[in-house]
Amino acid sequence: MKTTNLTTLVSLAVMIAGIARVVAAEPVMRDVATHDQLVVTLRKVEQADPMKQLAAAKGGAAAVVKSEDPSVVNKPKSLLGESDIISFDGLATLVPKRAIMQIPVGYADRIKIEPGVKIVGWADFYAFNRGWITTVEISRVQAEGMQPLADDTKKQMTKCRNLVVATYQGGPISMLPPKPTTEPTTKQP
Repeated sequence: MKTTNLTTLVSLAVMIAGIARVVAAEPVMRDVATHDQLVVTLRKVEQADPMKQLAAAKGGAAAVVKSEDPSVVNKPKSLLGESDIISFDGLATLVPKRAIMQIPVGYADRIKIEPGVKIVGWADFYAFNRGWITTVEISRVQAEGMQPLADDTKKQMTKCRNLVVATYQGGPISMLPPKPTTEPTTKQP
């Protein structure tokens, strides 16, 4: 009981001291700036403007280096023009160009759009057509053409009778052709 009373008294004393400080502190009063004082301050700021100290740009329109117009260079490309279409049984999906690695003769007619098909995402299309589509998971380095496919993967593809699509993390990805590796040539004496 003594510790409870002591704790209560200490907290009460701290609260009273805080209230006394708030009441004792008087607000600082100052005059409002007049219109003339504001005008003088504005003139000082304008005179000290660092942009006025910079030299004017030389050359003008004639000295501008001609470069290609970015709106012409970076024109958006057509989604259909950048994609291959796989369709079967009333469904179709888009995959990036070069994502289809192998098209067997019997499936060549499925790489086009048919009238009246419903376009769905890759995951849905693949779920309905797993029987005739095989995916090969490749790394980003392989997709960039920096590293060739493994020999066992190539061997499996030659034996496969399905349409083969390159995927990266489950989604179709373009696979650039392998870049030629330049091996150092040694001169023989």
